[in-house]
Amino acid sequence: MKPFSTAVARSWRATLRNLGCAALTAAVGLSGCGGGGGGGGSGSSTNSPASGDTWVAGVFLASSHFAAQCQKPRAGTDPGTGAAYPDVQGTTLDENNWLRSWTNELYLWYLEVPDLDPANYATTASYFAVLKTSATTATGKPKDRFHFTYPTAQYEQMSQSGVDIGYGVTFDVAVAVPPRQVYAAYVWPGYAAAAAGLVRGLQILSIDGVDMVNANDSASVDILNQGLAPTTSGESHSFTLQQPGSNTLLSVTLQAEDVTETPVPTVTTVASSTGPVGYILFNDHIATSEPELIDAINQLRLASVTDLVLDIRYNGGGYLDIASELAYMIAGPGPTANEAFDQQAFNSKYTSTNPVTGKPLTPTPFHSTSQGFSSSPAAGTSLPYLGLPRVFVLTGPGTCSASEAIINGLNGVNVQVIQIGSTTCGKPYGFYPQDNCGTTYFSIEFQGDNAQGFGNYPDGFSPQNSTSLTSAVQPGCSVADDFGHALGDPAEDRLAAALGYRSGQGCPSPPTGVAPILPATAAHALVHREFWRENRILRK
Repeated sequence: MKPFSTAVARSWRATLRNLGCAALTAAVGLSGCGGGGGGGGSGSSTNSPASGDTWVAGVFLASSHFAAQCQKPRAGTDPGTGAAYPDVQGTTLDENNWLRSWTNELYLWYLEVPDLDPANYATTASYFAVLKTSATTATGKPKDRFHFTYPTAQYEQMSQSGVDIGYGVTFDVAVAVPPRQVYAAYVWPGYAAAAAGLVRGLQILSIDGVDMVNANDSASVDILNQGLAPTTSGESHSFTLQQPGSNTLLSVTLQAEDVTETPVPTVTTVASSTGPVGYILFNDHIATSEPELIDAINQLRLASVTDLVLDIRYNGGGYLDIASELAYMIAGPGPTANEAFDQQAFNSKYTSTNPVTGKPLTPTPFHSTSQGFSSSPAAGTSLPYLGLPRVFVLTGPGTCSASEAIINGLNGVNVQVIQIGSTTCGKPYGFYPQDNCGTTYFSIEFQGDNAQGFGNYPDGFSPQNSTSLTSAVQPGCSVADDFGHALGDPAEDRLAAALGYRSGQGCPSPPTGVAPILPATAAHALVHREFWRENRILRK
């Protein structure tokens, strides 16, 4: 399953008790796939006095008619823009009406959304949860598994700065339902987890006395989630952990704190007979990753690497522009000049115009200059590049969306992508985050295709020797995650397989990349990673 980073867990408590959004309402009784939303739970559900607001099936007013009419208007100014909030007094029904119209305007599969009376839903969260398709993919997964919300202030803080509350550890939920397997996958130095002696590979046996492996009642799952995803700095939780293959237990108390994530924590080289091989561990497409990726490529250029291993096994996505920058820095200007990195296809109402920006539909190019996510380098600065004809990517179920766009975009310009690991999450879709009344909504608005017009991988990319192949097969090897070695260690199974494949040794046999247990519905499963990071996000 996709990994979960406690360093960015602040907004999970109201949103993600389950495997994902598909089963939230039915499985654990939550009101919807998101937080309380601008409408909260106490707003009026009576009709707004404005004319034309009464629901008529199939009749939609423009979303602008209802925008910023809030059950709880915000006062003051937006710290991100300095502009006054546009909010005026309204009702939960006004917010629901806005959701209904906005979904009809922009949702990729708007014709598959049931038109339900917004007055019948007491909260925006419960209404938003039903404003999506119920269709499934060829393998039976929900087609839309990525429908969610965030409190706007928290989303803006995390997406720009990488600061949130946690212990400084990434948890990997390898098996999501009892008997569960949850591991410490990556530990950042300098924070509570490292100070307590946590290392990669430790398996969580209990949190606050609750059995992580077997507990399956709602109250227990709430306790486990609170421990994995603390919401306030200073709160403490007790953990019992075990090294796989050992009877030695580690009992620690972790205190949550503000954690600044390093999205590119490891950059190194591995010696080989044909020249040094570069290795980059890339965990998040957040704004702070732009300068870190540039520094990483410059470091590997100076080392004159002859190949690159890009480790994105725990990278759920984020900003598409950053994915484009990295793809360019791998391939260089030769194959990417004047080529599309990602062509957005919106719903059938918009064949030539981007409905969000109002501009003609044009693809996201391979960015050869920085896009201004940080003050240094300044926007427009030329990007360094390696100019490689191929790249090895280390993947897992947590490799999602913008990370998959790197694979697909490079495939589109005939840069060979060799996949080592297990099948990716399968998300060729994206959106523009949209705030209304203090809640930012994420609803699928487009599919991304590469320069050859391919974007149909809803079940993910799979290595060619996988025991269960998807419709998007890559050259490479199926290899399970190895919790016995540090990431970047040449002996770590996935990196070792990439190095072996490069030297002509072929794949480990039999294939070891067994997919984790991910049922479409489960009575009680666990959180894994915040959903805004499992997407490709465009900026307006």
